[in-house]
Order: sequence, then C-alpha cells, then structure tokens
Amino acid sequence: MCRRLRRRCDELALPDLDAYRAYLETHPDEWKTLEALTPITISRFFRDRAVWAVLEREVLPALAADRDPLSAWSAGCASGEEPYSLALLWRHPLSILATDVDPVMLRRAAEATYEVSSLKELPVDARERLERRGDAYVVPPEIRRAVVFDRHDLRDPPPGGKFDLVLCRNVAFTYFDDASQQRALDHLAAALRPGGALVLGLHESLPDPAPQFEPWPNARAVLRRSGAVASHPTGR
Repeated sequence: MCRRLRRRCDELALPDLDAYRAYLETHPDEWKTLEALTPITISRFFRDRAVWAVLEREVLPALAADRDPLSAWSAGCASGEEPYSLALLWRHPLSILATDVDPVMLRRAAEATYEVSSLKELPVDARERLERRGDAYVVPPEIRRAVVFDRHDLRDPPPGGKFDLVLCRNVAFTYFDDASQQRALDHLAAALRPGGALVLGLHESLPDPAPQFEPWPNARAVLRRSGAVASHPTGR
C-alpha cells in the first residue's frame, strides 16, 4: 500500500503523503483514484479449502434439494478463480454470475488463463480438468460456459434476479466503511432467496445488527438468508 501511494505521489510530482493529503482536499476526483489503489487482490483457486469442503459436503446439496439447477453470484470475483472454482466443484447444473468493479480483473477472468501459483490449493482431480498451455493452465470451454462476467460495484443495487448462493469474500466487509458495509449487506440480502447461503471471508463478519442472516449449522463463514430453510437431503 505504501509503495502504491509513493508511486502515485511521484506521478503527481508531490513530495510526500502530507502533500498528497492536501491534494485530495482540493481535487475531489482524486478520491476515485485512491480508492482504486487500496484493494489488495489475492485470488486463487479453492482459496480457504475448508470453506469449499463445507460447500461441497453440506451447503450445495442442501440448496439443491430445494432448487435444481442452482444460481450463484460471485461478488468481487477478481480474476475469476472463485467462480471457476465453484464450477469445478459442483458437477450439477449451475449458473454463475461473477462480478467485479475492476475492468482489468474482469478481462483476466474472461481469458481464464492462470499461472501455477493460482492453483496451489486446487485438488488434483480438479486440476486435471484444466488444459495445460505451456507453463499456464486454461479453464476449458465446458466449464467457462457456466460463468458470466459483468462489471458491478457492491455499493450499487444488486444484479437482477435471485440467487441461491452468494460468495462475497474479502471485499465489502474488509475494505468498506461502516455505511458502505451496511449498504452492501442490504444488497446481498435482497439478492438471495430465503434459505439461500452467503459465504464470507474466514476473518470477516457482518455489521451488527444483521437480522436477515443466521449462521449455517456447522459451517464457518457461511450464513443462511432468513426465511424458508433449505432441506437437508439424505444424499446426492
């Protein structure tokens, strides 16, 4: 973060951060540039493997017992590893909307080409479903077809339609101020069907109060949208 700010000061020919602070006070459009500098993007397949294990074993089968096919939203998808991970994990009919505010990240996501460093948590059987291209791996068309990418800011109203599953990890409830977190929470609640699941980052929590959500049983970082409760199947 400090390196980014120093680089921005150099671009503006400003001597230090105090000068940059003064510049912000007289150039309000600069706040948008500063905001774009602040996120620290860490994106890889199956990030936090324990969360994906719970999704596969508990959450997705429970959701699919009531609705098939499922609809999911990966909010703040960065370069696409998260929605593609979901498509690799769930081998049943599934439609995924993946959104991010950064157009550069969305272009990388659409290219679906990844270095080995992005795959370090990817299970072997899932890695074997990717196509090797030199030193990189490419998500094949049959998996890419499940994902649609679009630009969206989580502080704006949610995309149209209702989702069974929303992943909003390490974005809104890490980087947003209190008012923006509450707005994002309201948008996520509006986007989820009653009984649907919201997945957060492992070290995130919702603003208090959050009456629209309750903990998903035995699932860290997963919450259920209050209302109708999804069934728990005997097996799938």
